[in-house]
Amino acid sequence: MKSQKIYIISGERSGDLHASNLVLAMNQLNPDIAWRGMGGKYSQEAGVDIFVDYSEVALMGFLEVVLGFRKVLKYLNLVKSDILNSKPDAIVLIDYGGFNMKIAAFAKEHSIPVHYYIPPKVWAWNQKRAYKLKEFTDHIYSILPFEPEFFEKFGMNVNYVGNPLLDEIKKFQAHDFFYQKNELSFQPIIALLPGSRKQEVVSMLEKMVQLTKEFPGARFVIAGVDSLDDSIYSPAKNAGLKVVYNQTYDLLSHAVAAVVTSGTATLETALFRVPQIVVYETSPVTYFFAKRLVKIDFISLVNLIAGKEVVKELIQDEFSVDNLKSELHQILTNPVYKGQMLQGYDLIQERLGEESASENTAKLILASFD
Repeated sequence: MKSQKIYIISGERSGDLHASNLVLAMNQLNPDIAWRGMGGKYSQEAGVDIFVDYSEVALMGFLEVVLGFRKVLKYLNLVKSDILNSKPDAIVLIDYGGFNMKIAAFAKEHSIPVHYYIPPKVWAWNQKRAYKLKEFTDHIYSILPFEPEFFEKFGMNVNYVGNPLLDEIKKFQAHDFFYQKNELSFQPIIALLPGSRKQEVVSMLEKMVQLTKEFPGARFVIAGVDSLDDSIYSPAKNAGLKVVYNQTYDLLSHAVAAVVTSGTATLETALFRVPQIVVYETSPVTYFFAKRLVKIDFISLVNLIAGKEVVKELIQDEFSVDNLKSELHQILTNPVYKGQMLQGYDLIQERLGEESASENTAKLILASFD
């Protein structure tokens, strides 16, 4: 198999993790690939020559993106120039739709093949973007089981490759001394997952901390990430809560319940079979526009994959300490309620299947070079 130069782009922690696993899977099949691109520490550790660290670019929410537009444009132009200088044989895009769709259009102009792994969620809002996705990409690899049927409506042939979280969780081994390692008492643990981006954590943490006062018999533990400044977790630490860094799977494997910011973590929590409450709050301006643009019934991946409400979603005004308290009380004291949620998790597991997403995608990308 001949050597290839591939430019790969991810724009947040989960995308960086999936990118790194794809890189490792492709290197197993062809060790002569030269990797360059935008990503984070996971991609770098997998062997990608990182031109831009995604943390320099990451923004969330309508208002935040508008205010940070100049910064995003700057890095977009830098990456475009680097692509031209690098002369890759192909570009692999991972999620991060706003940025990566512009890169896809640019690549098309310069006749560089585009592989999109984890495509933008065009089914959620502005579905006409599917036509742009069709125009600018050569191959699409989906990780959500309902996506191929959606894309077929637009004349697109999309490969469902399985969900990469399944691969991650399969290879995970829980730490035998998690409690001791983190100096935790042996109380029931309730996991708090405020997110992995600065704006998310700042927005979600206050009410999560307030909730802990309502359940004195439980041990609330926060899933922290060391890519953020440690001071961001100060409100939790000042309230006497424990923050464990880069140990989300260990935390979930020991938790009896969780409060989770909407995102990939909701599906991870479900795959660990931890009853959860999904929460989200953003700026009023962002929510105003999102409410008018988004065309889906649910916000969490758990409910979207199930096609029904499996977990409670407390969004914007519904995200209150009183609602959190009521819902968490249900999870902890009502076995029927908890059992129904776990049955919903079984349905999700069934729909995701047992595919090895990274390996499947790697084979399909490499086959395109033949």
